[in-house]
Amino acid sequence: MSKQTAEPITAARAEEQNSTSVIEAPEVDRKTLGRERDEAKERQKDRLGNLDNEALIELYRQMLLIRRFEEKSAEVYSAGKIGGFCHLYIGQEAVAVGSLSALRKDDYVLTSYREHGHALAKGMSPESIMAELYGKATGCSKGKGGSMHMFDKETNFLGGHGIVGGQIPLATGVAFGSKYQGTDQVTLCFFGEAAVNQGAFHESLNMAQLWKLPCIYIVENNQYGMGTSLARAMSLREIAQKACAYEMASEFVDGMDVLAVREATLRAVERARKDYLPTLLEIRTYRFMGHSMSDPGNYRTRAEIERYQERDPLKLFTATLREEKILDDKQFEQIDAEIRERVEQAVRFAEESPYPDPAELYTDVYANPIDPSQNKSR
Repeated sequence: MSKQTAEPITAARAEEQNSTSVIEAPEVDRKTLGRERDEAKERQKDRLGNLDNEALIELYRQMLLIRRFEEKSAEVYSAGKIGGFCHLYIGQEAVAVGSLSALRKDDYVLTSYREHGHALAKGMSPESIMAELYGKATGCSKGKGGSMHMFDKETNFLGGHGIVGGQIPLATGVAFGSKYQGTDQVTLCFFGEAAVNQGAFHESLNMAQLWKLPCIYIVENNQYGMGTSLARAMSLREIAQKACAYEMASEFVDGMDVLAVREATLRAVERARKDYLPTLLEIRTYRFMGHSMSDPGNYRTRAEIERYQERDPLKLFTATLREEKILDDKQFEQIDAEIRERVEQAVRFAEESPYPDPAELYTDVYANPIDPSQNKSR
């Protein structure tokens, strides 16, 4: 039996952890962090040749838009202007931007409840998303969905879903519909690693491979299911290997590199369009914020957070574009100013928009609208 060498957590220690929001631990080796960051940057530079400068800058703009939008969402949530749950995407921007850049406009996307970034990357307007966060009638779900239930038929963004893993069988059905109708549309399904433990994940992958469905299952492995680490919840931690049970193609991807994510998704998309075959992508990433706005994140160490912040996907891509002279400091500042103004415009739109009419309680419930006048007590 191994001896436990960790220092017992006293009441005072627990209070300290709670007040600082993270567990204190020995500092990480800065030289090691710097070396890992530089190695990641060189790998990213090797992929630059696959895109022209205009496309690279557009990827950067989308990542920055998501980051600034989420920062503003945190600000207005803290001010009490957004109610309910709010799960931020800060740190994971490369996953949504990289993968969705590999799609056509008519392809489908389904996500979990951490979906602001995906909605933006799929082409939904910041105004409609912010208004939905505010619960306003001009929101993408008429103010009735909030942070976890974005939807936009025009862009084939079929929603954030609040049930863990609930979107996985739905995405499988959408992909079945595409094959049944004879189109070459592809469906992307995003979910966190905690959803892999749900039975619906395994049932869906088995069916998708058996029936040859054009669905790409993307595990955004940020290594924590709420406050529970992957190591404490999953016996096989290399999630991409789980595809072997279904003879499905799979790949492990660096989720802090937007270009690596794009290239892996392009390979999966080609497989889906040409051969109606599914793929499982495990994209390893990290969220810099808590699980939601109410989570202080006191289950992680400072050293762990700092390690991943060195690999911040936005900082990494910024450094790459600067060093390769694709953008200079003045251009970076100009883009940031434009993005910040766009986000402020979205906030103004949300704050000036009306709340839904009470009659909206009766809409979007059944296929045949409810007539409240027929339900009055006699």
